[in-house]
Amino acid sequence: MKISTKGRYGLTIMMELAKRYGEGQLSLKSIAQKHGLSEHYLEQLIAPLRNHGLVKSIRGAYGGYILSRGPEEITAGEVIRVLEGPISPVEFEEEEDPAKRDLWLRIRDSISEVLDSTTLYDLITYEDKGNHDSYMFYI
Repeated sequence: MKISTKGRYGLTIMMELAKRYGEGQLSLKSIAQKHGLSEHYLEQLIAPLRNHGLVKSIRGAYGGYILSRGPEEITAGEVIRVLEGPISPVEFEEEEDPAKRDLWLRIRDSISEVLDSTTLYDLITYEDKGNHDSYMFYI
């Protein structure tokens, strides 16, 4: 499974809002400038996040966005599913081989467990321990 730029940039938006939680709204323009991203692209990503109740928009000259709940209450899984759709390494519903079907289900469940147990708070307070080789793999 590969997370597209929609999921990665969506998490970027949400992490920036999480860092400012309780301090007021944040504009997409400021997030785009900070990360060197297209403001127009971020506008496309914020709409589904707002429609699914993860963010709220604040209108006006100094408008922007805020999280709808605390950073400790929103998971990476929620954000990824809104922007990427269901989490699945392959279309395993059509898999006839029970051993391979079980493998795909266990992979899906493992990915879901990691995403659903990681909150925005976890992401913004993460401290790099320098041990990257243990989780570098490609599917």
